Amino acid sequence: MPPGEVMLRIARDLSIDENDLDISFVRASGPGGQNVNKLSTAVQLRFDTRRVTLPEDAALRLARLAGQRMTKDGVIVIHAQRFRTQERNRSDAIERLVELLREAMIRPIPRRATRPTLGSKKRRLEGKKRRSDIKAKRGSARVDD
Repeated sequence: MPPGEVMLRIARDLSIDENDLDISFVRASGPGGQNVNKLSTAVQLRFDTRRVTLPEDAALRLARLAGQRMTKDGVIVIHAQRFRTQERNRSDAIERLVELLREAMIRPIPRRATRPTLGSKKRRLEGKKRRSDIKAKRGSARVDD
């Protein structure tokens, strides 16, 4: 790897080049006093998902997880302005992108249908019977002829 190139490791079989990230600094909104009008500390990170080869299912999960942060062209835009320094906001934005990609790479474990045990069925019916008896005793006293 040539000097200056930093690879971000996402998963065992996926890593992205930090040069593929388009990072720009913009003015942050919110508190910060007079500095907020002078300094561009907020970070806007743009990452084109077409530059990496993702498995089909991971790409679909990424689109679902990214939601409105992903444009129609497949570019993920992350806006970070949590901190007051450019460097901390930059690392925060990269961290959030890496976390998003890692979450998309995890295949969900399919749910296996199971049947209730005989004991659980009996306990359920016993509880229903007990509740029924309590409610049946609530009525007005009946006189048997």
